[in-house]
Formats: sequence, structure tokens, C-alpha cells
Amino acid sequence: MFAACLHVLEHENWVTCIAFSPAGKRIASCSDDNTVRIWDTETQMVVRRLSVSGKTSWVTFVAFSPDGKHAVSGSRDGTVTIWDIESQGIVGGPLRGHEGAVASVAFSPDGKRLVSGSHDGTMRIWDVETQEMVGEPLLGHRNWVTSVAFSPDGKRLVSGSQDESVGIWDVVTQERVGRPLRGHKDSITSVAFSPDGKRLASGSDDRTIRIWDVETQETEGGPLLGHRQGVTSVAFSPDGRRLVSGSCDRTLRIWDTQMQDVVGGPLLGHTSRVTSVAFSPDGKCVVSGSYDHTVRVWGTEMASCQ
Repeated sequence: MFAACLHVLEHENWVTCIAFSPAGKRIASCSDDNTVRIWDTETQMVVRRLSVSGKTSWVTFVAFSPDGKHAVSGSRDGTVTIWDIESQGIVGGPLRGHEGAVASVAFSPDGKRLVSGSHDGTMRIWDVETQEMVGEPLLGHRNWVTSVAFSPDGKRLVSGSQDESVGIWDVVTQERVGRPLRGHKDSITSVAFSPDGKRLASGSDDRTIRIWDVETQETEGGPLLGHRQGVTSVAFSPDGRRLVSGSCDRTLRIWDTQMQDVVGGPLLGHTSRVTSVAFSPDGKCVVSGSYDHTVRVWGTEMASCQ
């Protein structure tokens, strides 16, 4: 399972984030080379190149809209930009307000809202149509917000922070739901909702991954152990039965979320830290980005990644 590296795609600098389009036909990658690149999964060619201007505009994060027609990117200059993929033009932003680098961005499931998390310790919810912030900044973390995600029903947000906690938030009231989730012993680097919205996964610089029950806000089992350095990114498979993780140890691992054991990997090939991982929508492939300037697509020998 996921034993083969099928393709290697290249940037001119660190790859900071990757994402599959909802239909699985394209991959988005962003980089410190100030570009967002859209790749065709069949030809492995760049079909769109979105360029960000500014000496401090290194792109930190990218995500597709639910319909796959737009992308949103976050930058180290604290801005959020919405792109039309076909025209390669900016249709929203730059959205300004954060006082630190934007570390993570995500569309709501209906595509009407965005959430951004920043090194200024806040999260902001944005209206995609008006490009205005909805309500006030979400406060509560005591250090950088490193990762944010919407729940599948769009009613909740999850956040991870360098304050070693995970937060769950009500989108409408913009209040924290329950208590901060604690258990990691170092910064949280990545958070993700399971496809059914009943569980969360968090990765940490403490080298572990934890799976949480959203309702009880308790961990399911013990921490997932195996990486030799900090975990940088986690993502569920479309059926929720698997989890992929990337690490500073240059490897990826595939986990069974019920047994909480490694079922794939370590996947070797990157020559520097893995920064971002994702499953394809059909669950047949995994994509990873790395500081080695590459995007790698992994799968079985017969996988087509579509």
C-alpha cells in the first residue's frame, strides 16, 4: 500500500503546502518561490501558475474551493488571497487584518466562508463574496495559530497552536466549544476533521499524533508513535479509515485510525522535511510537499490518482 513514488514535481524553493482538487484531477502546491502552481494529475504538467508579488509574500498555505474553481492562499505578509484558477487572476483580496504570517487557510464546505489562522495568535472568518471579516477575530490561543479546518457540516472550526492545545469553535457564535484539548507536549502543527466530523487528528512537534473524539473531547487510545522527529502534517483518507502523516524526519506514514497502528511506510524519498500531506479524493494516492523543493505523488503500482 502506497509503496511507490509515482511522480516528482518541482518548485524553485521550499514547498510549504499541497492540496488535491475536489475532483482529484489537479494538485495545488505553494512555495517560498512566491508561486501557487496547479498541476494536472494525469500529465504531471503545470496548467496554471499563480504568482504572488512582494518581497515578504512567500506563500505558506493553499486550499481549493469546494467547487474546484477557486483557490485561497495565505502568505507570510499576513494576507489572504482568493484566486480564479482558470483566469489565473485575483478575485478576492488581498484580505488584510492579521498582524503576523498566515499559517493556514480553509474554505467552508459551502464555499461561502474562509477561515485563516495566523502567527498573531488569532483566527479570522471571512465572507467570500463581500471579502469582509465576519464578526471579530477569534481569540483564545496564547501563541501562534498553526492550523485551522472547518468541520464537514461547516458548523465547527478546529485550530491548533504553538501553545500545545487544540481548540474547537462554534462558527456562528465564534465561541470556543468546551475546553482546550491538551495532551501534546510541544507545539501543534496540524489538525484535521475526519470525514464524518466525529473525530479530530492532531500532529505535533512532540513527534506524536493524537486522535480525539469531538463529542467527549477525549483522546481515543494513546498517541500514535513512530516518527523520529516532529510531525508537520496530518490528513484523513476519504473513508476515515486511514490517516497520513508527514514529518521533519523526511518520511510519510499511513495509519489505521481504528487500530492506531502503522499500515504503510515509512515512505522514503524526500531529502528534507515533509511540510504537507493529503489523500486524493478517491483514496488511492497520497501527495506530499517538502523543503527539498518537490511535490511527490505516492500510490500503489497500479494507482492512477484520479
